[in-house]
Amino acid sequence: MQELIDKLKNEAGITEDQAKKVLLILKEYVTEKYPMLAGMAKNFFGK
Repeated sequence: MQELIDKLKNEAGITEDQAKKVLLILKEYVTEKYPMLAGMAKNFFGK
């Protein structure tokens, strides 16, 4: 997961905290919109 955080920081020019927030928002979005993918999102994005 740190690799994705680093990529967001470098390519989007955001802080580590902002990158983590982006991933949390994506996880919540996928979970809400596609409940059948909730397990996958949890595994991919972490707890």
